[in-house]
Amino acid sequence: MNIHIPYGKAELTLTLPQERVAAVLESKAHGYQAEASETELVRRAMAAPVGTPRLQELARGKKNIVIIVSDHTRPVPTQVIAPLLLAEIEAGNPQAQVTFLVATGLHRGTTEEELREKFGPDLYGKVRIVVHDCWDKSSLAQLAKLPSGGELWLNKVAAEADLLLAEGFIEPHLFAGFSGGRKSVLPGIVGDSTIRVNHCAEHIAHEKARVGILEGNPIHEDMLHAARQAKLAYIVNVVIDAQKKVIGAFAGDVEQAHLQGCAFLQELAAVAAAPAEIVVTTNGGYPLDQNIYQHVKGLSSAEATCKKGGVIIVCADLGDGHGSVELYEWLQKGAAAVTNTILAVDRYSTVPDQWATQIMARIQCKHKVIFVTAPAQHEVLRRMGFAAVETFEEALAQAEEAVGREAKITVIPDGVAVIVR
Repeated sequence: MNIHIPYGKAELTLTLPQERVAAVLESKAHGYQAEASETELVRRAMAAPVGTPRLQELARGKKNIVIIVSDHTRPVPTQVIAPLLLAEIEAGNPQAQVTFLVATGLHRGTTEEELREKFGPDLYGKVRIVVHDCWDKSSLAQLAKLPSGGELWLNKVAAEADLLLAEGFIEPHLFAGFSGGRKSVLPGIVGDSTIRVNHCAEHIAHEKARVGILEGNPIHEDMLHAARQAKLAYIVNVVIDAQKKVIGAFAGDVEQAHLQGCAFLQELAAVAAAPAEIVVTTNGGYPLDQNIYQHVKGLSSAEATCKKGGVIIVCADLGDGHGSVELYEWLQKGAAAVTNTILAVDRYSTVPDQWATQIMARIQCKHKVIFVTAPAQHEVLRRMGFAAVETFEEALAQAEEAVGREAKITVIPDGVAVIVR
């Protein structure tokens, strides 16, 4: 049988014996037929916000309005959402100054070319855009302590806003439960020290810090507290399909609207595990498959359905390389050694990307992981403890050497989009 999976901005076709395929685990979101256009779905959500007045009412009397937008690593349809946000603000307060604040978290800064692509010709160059820098302490304001004990350092552009808004999208998240909502603030526009305490080894190891879980999740609770402290007053979050098209939109209060969106996604994304000796996964193609760091997401989904001692095959473009010097250096020390070292680190001493390393090392301790990608990244991957090949056929042959030629295979075409139970 032929199975098509995303790879960068294109796709790969896997040809597998049908009798060996245990299951193809896909989010129902990818086949979901929305009842209206992307623009109309967002417009309807904004016309009936959950837990807040309409944005045009919130905007009245405000001089300085800031809209948090996701960065280049997230396929948020800003060109759909931003014009509608601006129209609502204009309807309530045409004199307001509006700034778009790009939430980079710990990622590299978004380039001019990426901003141009994100905002499109109708907005880029015509609106004020600020790119967050979590390491620039002069650009941050200290607000309060979080439940974790970490200090909340917030981007001053947001801290000084009369009205703080955010757009974003909701997807399953490997340790925050779901993306979207409060994540626009933490990790989006806070200081690196705030992120590091939130993402500490103790939290990452917590039994509730798992995909699809919000209640009792210490990482989520910290993030929500940060959003409230930042006075995030209104969000527009969307759920998207495999083509990155909006199939659901939710607007209003940062907690209530987000929960509504999470419930919608849970219905579509939850899939039953299909244990197999070989699991094939991806990060859903561009932009989330551009570096090794981001693949902790697709790997986590594969981990949930891969038998002990099994092999995980990851098909990834990796045009940006490892994506994290820290992750690259950590994993060269070996998975078992790194795991022991990280678990001994207290929450206030967390270092950048320790959390991704902790999860990847956990997976490496249990499974052989083979990346299918261009040769340019093979040496980097091998140094990090992964196998690397150029074609899926090579990866399958290596996997079969490890677990047998009759081994069952589970395929997850988009590991970011599913919640494997």
